[in-house]
Amino acid sequence: MSEVEPDFDVLEYVTIAKDARSGLVVALGGTEQAAALLQRASFLDHPGPRGTYHRLPHGLPAAEQRRKATAASHALLSAGYSVHLDPALNALAVPDAGREAALRYLAELAQQGTRASSGEERAALLTEIAAPAEGLLPLIRQAIAVACLWSLQPGASGANLEPAAQLGSAADALSRAADQILRVRNDVARMPAQPGQAVRTDSPAQRPVAAVSRNR
Repeated sequence: MSEVEPDFDVLEYVTIAKDARSGLVVALGGTEQAAALLQRASFLDHPGPRGTYHRLPHGLPAAEQRRKATAASHALLSAGYSVHLDPALNALAVPDAGREAALRYLAELAQQGTRASSGEERAALLTEIAAPAEGLLPLIRQAIAVACLWSLQPGASGANLEPAAQLGSAADALSRAADQILRVRNDVARMPAQPGQAVRTDSPAQRPVAAVSRNR
């Protein structure tokens, strides 16, 4: 049985994103009606190598770019177009949402630590902190290692290499700390439960779903 492709009009799909090279906010796709909606939202039509496209004027502040791009996307959505708006241009997005989620996660871990009374619970907490793949310390070490690479500018020498050396030392210290915590975790997990000790089944702290995007 052959599969039937969906019937849709690619031209009705509009993408609004910031061009990395020029810094301009550009809208691609859509029909003549979409072009009219974009022009009402301050987008200018401009001839390109693959036909006319729309962009916001030069020199707009970043906040104004987000406001106009968001307004244009909502106008297009209301008219029935499918729109992809670059999340960085969404003026309605909650600022620092990922950081706030990460702070809540750390606060929950701290509370979980004060409630832990069995070896199993304490071992689970230490695993969250130092697990090799997704533990907090290894992930922080990875971020510092990336910062270390950034600090190694081409042609750097002498005193200019000192920040990279300090970051590298900090990353190594975190790696050693994670290894030490894992050894303690293993010892704690083997500790027998005290007689009459009730083992709680607290749910682990929920990791932030959209905290800072990480490439592993």
